[in-house]
Amino acid sequence: MNWTTIGVFGGLFLFVTWLGFRAASWRRGDLTQLHEWGLGGRRFGTIVTWFLLGGDLYTAYTFIAVPALLYGAGALGFFAVPYTVMVYPVLYLVFPRLWAVSHRHGYVTTADFVRGRFGNRWLALAVGATGMLATMPYIALQLVGMQVVIGAMGFPDSGVAGDMPLIIAFLILAAFTYTSGLRAPAMIAVVKDLLIYATVIAAVVVIPIQLGGYGKIFAAVPSAKLLLAKPPAGSLGSYGAYASLAFGSAWALFLYPHSATALLGASGVRVIRRNAAILPAYSVLLGLLTLLGFMAMAAKVQGLPEFADGFKKYGNNFSVPAVLLHAFPDWFVGVAFAAIAIGALVPAAIMSIATANIFTRNIYREFFRPFATDAQESQVAKLMSLLVKAGALVFIFLVPLQYALWLQLLGGIWIIQTAPSVLLALYTRLLNGWALLVGWAVGFVLGTWMFFANHSQPVYPLHLWGTTVPCYIAVSAVIVNIGVSVVLSLVLNVVASDRHNDLTIRQDYV
Repeated sequence: MNWTTIGVFGGLFLFVTWLGFRAASWRRGDLTQLHEWGLGGRRFGTIVTWFLLGGDLYTAYTFIAVPALLYGAGALGFFAVPYTVMVYPVLYLVFPRLWAVSHRHGYVTTADFVRGRFGNRWLALAVGATGMLATMPYIALQLVGMQVVIGAMGFPDSGVAGDMPLIIAFLILAAFTYTSGLRAPAMIAVVKDLLIYATVIAAVVVIPIQLGGYGKIFAAVPSAKLLLAKPPAGSLGSYGAYASLAFGSAWALFLYPHSATALLGASGVRVIRRNAAILPAYSVLLGLLTLLGFMAMAAKVQGLPEFADGFKKYGNNFSVPAVLLHAFPDWFVGVAFAAIAIGALVPAAIMSIATANIFTRNIYREFFRPFATDAQESQVAKLMSLLVKAGALVFIFLVPLQYALWLQLLGGIWIIQTAPSVLLALYTRLLNGWALLVGWAVGFVLGTWMFFANHSQPVYPLHLWGTTVPCYIAVSAVIVNIGVSVVLSLVLNVVASDRHNDLTIRQDYV
């Protein structure tokens, strides 16, 4: 047990716990209203939204898994950097329209928008349920980052003593999320992001000095891991995989319910556009963060006896904690580990709020209690957020990590199938709601089949005109989805148009 590290870690954790409960009175609003509890009253300005989105998108699992992917797979792991660059023009151009129409009609979720745009509650249910399904394993995986740092501090690997820190952390999370709603992760995100920036900047300065400079770090990395492998004749090889992973991930990112929730909590479209301009600062941070994988490789941490148990239990995910423990004094390791753990709490809170919003608006109110009062709606959302967090905790304890990883990879394939119903619908009403529902089902089933037919790997080798094109399954499945939706819409718009169901008007999107 590393008591210095644990003391610093515990002190910072208690501080953010206090912040979480204090947030209930920050920009005080009526938390019996769903838009106040679940969207912070739509009053977050540019800076708060920047921290909230950063805390939402750059999670504990990102901090652990991206360098671990680089550590294990080499250059392919860098796809996370260009995709976070590509996503911000999409954010700038597309999502101010979603905010505008949602603000004018009181929409809390993307499924609310789909319901209003097409008047089709089954399509809205498909979009909402897909978001919930894709988010649940994502919440569970935040626990992986927390588990790794808890284990690295010397807590037992199993049993009640090993599980208790995680249980306590999520009881605290459940309590302040219930009382404060989206205000809690928004306030805590400021602390979390400052800690992560401090940790990464210190790491990219101190560790290279200890290892003799970046030249020696890159010289220690096997050449096969420094660059993408050259494709064989007749195949795009790793180039196709890299490009499609970046492209598909960029279009999927803001379709996740937690991303949309953070955006809809902004105070205006200018806030979203400003954030599209300044959020690339996190891409710079991510680029530096990925280098920790190469630093761990150069430091040969996997061969050090004190880290043998950690690598045995957590695999490559232990590479970041190992290199931090190897390079820094105990007190700073406590700061870094607190940044990772708090980096689990912030997105987990937003994800649970987002899924609770979907359940309340698009399932409970739509199908069971259409005349529920605002107070009843808010109460159901709060209770659902508790159930979601409890489910994620049970999931991580009972389900092997490999299955959680599979489901998270599937999540990206599933969530992008909502793109035609959400993103295309922001610009055109030529698509028919029933056609979109069929297209969603085809893309969902096809993507799931390709994933398992490919032995649970997200990149599927397509054979096109004599060339093998390794392609991220999300991209190929959504292309089929769009094709089916367009063709069916051309037919249905002639025989059974549903344009009269649209509750929005052109001016709503300005």
